[in-house]
Amino acid sequence: MVSRYLARLSLVVIPVLAVLTALVIGAILIWLSSGEPYKIVQAYWGLFIGSLGSPKAVSETIVWATPYIFAGLAVALAFKCGLFNIGAEGQLLIGSLTSVWVGYALSDLVGFAIPAIIHIPLCLAAGVLGGLVWGAIPGFLKAKTGGHEVINTIMMNYIALFLTNFLLAGPMMDKSPTNAVAQTEMIDLSARLPRLIPWDPNLRVHWGCVLAILVALGVWWFLYKTTWGFEIRTVGANPDAARYAGISVTRNIVLAMALSGALAGLAGTVEVIGLNYYHTPGFSAGYGFDSIAIALLGKTHPIGVIPAAFLFGALRNGATEMQYLTQIPVDIISVIQSLILLFVAAPEIVRLIYRLRPPKEEEKLVLTRGWGG
Repeated sequence: MVSRYLARLSLVVIPVLAVLTALVIGAILIWLSSGEPYKIVQAYWGLFIGSLGSPKAVSETIVWATPYIFAGLAVALAFKCGLFNIGAEGQLLIGSLTSVWVGYALSDLVGFAIPAIIHIPLCLAAGVLGGLVWGAIPGFLKAKTGGHEVINTIMMNYIALFLTNFLLAGPMMDKSPTNAVAQTEMIDLSARLPRLIPWDPNLRVHWGCVLAILVALGVWWFLYKTTWGFEIRTVGANPDAARYAGISVTRNIVLAMALSGALAGLAGTVEVIGLNYYHTPGFSAGYGFDSIAIALLGKTHPIGVIPAAFLFGALRNGATEMQYLTQIPVDIISVIQSLILLFVAAPEIVRLIYRLRPPKEEEKLVLTRGWGG
């Protein structure tokens, strides 16, 4: 009982210490780059003010965190099945493309204005479907041919990227005379997620953040309270034992990757229908790749992904104010995020630094099983 308690406690302690250690190293780098010790306090104060220092700053932090939650859940769910989904970025792009098309073209296609109560769910469903299909393809290849999901999802990322560039510069490009860049038309008003605080136009936080929290709770319920979730976790823990117990490893690999892609597709969808209202190249700001660090920081637990996503959202949002106050490049934030990922992925480093004893029982994270595994 005590060892199990310590194992659960380490799931929280190690990520917290990883964040603190990364911030300490970041402070040293700020000192070395500027040569002025007071810049450390100034930089971190700017980071705090820029991310949490005002209602607008908090709003923008939540805006950043919302797609991070969806994308982090996508990677975490795949991890639970022993799969390393590097393709969240591509799945996000495809989900946003399908949702934005439904947002601006469907009303013209059917010949009448679609009410918001129907149009918004259709956009969300389109984004889910697009990401689901894009995630199921490498899942099918993994299950049926043994093709490694890391390689397949990386290649799918490239396909999604160049397909997006082609569509935005051609068939889906806004043809209005005032537009001269590669972007889609604005989605209809009926397709836009409403603002969470509509009486203040400076606060851009939208209902997508509420949806993200609900989806995180739904993923937790799915993984830990349903038969399908149990099978996915069993396959991730030991596929040979799962197969011996009569669980279809093939089906669960495809299911896990498809659901992972659906969650990543939602990340792109909420950015389109809740914030930007159109699609343009480069809009995702690397959400799909940051989601790997977020999933690891949250110890691949759906609830743990939420604070991890808010931390990364705060770092991203506060970086601009930090640079404004100190003239320190915002790249230092990327360094801190990379250090967090390093320490979380290699917890023995944190234990060595703080002289922590590993508990006798600890949940082990299976990232990937190798070629054909």
